[in-house]
Amino acid sequence: MDIVGDRRFVEVPGGKTHELPPLLVNADRKRKRLDRVMSMASEIVESEDILEDAALGISDFDLSRRKMDLAVNLVEQYFTIVRHWQWGDSILEWIRQCETTFEARLELRNLLCTNVWPHAGRSSFVQLLADKAVDTDGVSLGEAVGLRLAFRQPPPMSCCTNQFLFYLNSTVASSAFQTWVHMTPAPISCLPPERFEVKVVKMSLQ
Repeated sequence: MDIVGDRRFVEVPGGKTHELPPLLVNADRKRKRLDRVMSMASEIVESEDILEDAALGISDFDLSRRKMDLAVNLVEQYFTIVRHWQWGDSILEWIRQCETTFEARLELRNLLCTNVWPHAGRSSFVQLLADKAVDTDGVSLGEAVGLRLAFRQPPPMSCCTNQFLFYLNSTVASSAFQTWVHMTPAPISCLPPERFEVKVVKMSLQ
């Protein structure tokens, strides 16, 4: 077992580099039904009286402009959540494929056994992606996985409050991720990044 700083790394038998299944990510940035999502955002602004106090003493034109700006911000926040969820969904599926790969290879099989120490856990694969510095387009890996753990599907805009879109989603995602991490008996060791190859394939779904 190697120890670097406060991190432990499992010992991978042999000296070869193992190629893991590719991480297939839906990178389609086409925003379908943007008009509908914008309409939902406008309804949130109206129904939750977000600008109630700010509405005093300003013209109807300025109030309408502020509401439009806020609705646009809500839409941007929503699409950020959806993008994180898509990454999280892809990562969990990739982890399942990696577990199958480990089980099929004798030299890797015991690395995920919790009765063997040191061992790696499912969260070790998320840390491996971070250690490999994969390009996530600004997506936080932990929050992405956390959102996917919290929601089987991306939550529809109509179910989101402005508080969730602006403040709470990151808290929910982080809590879900940390709870998931601690489901594996400690201590969880990391996978040495120099011993594994990871390819990220960004797909555009039509």
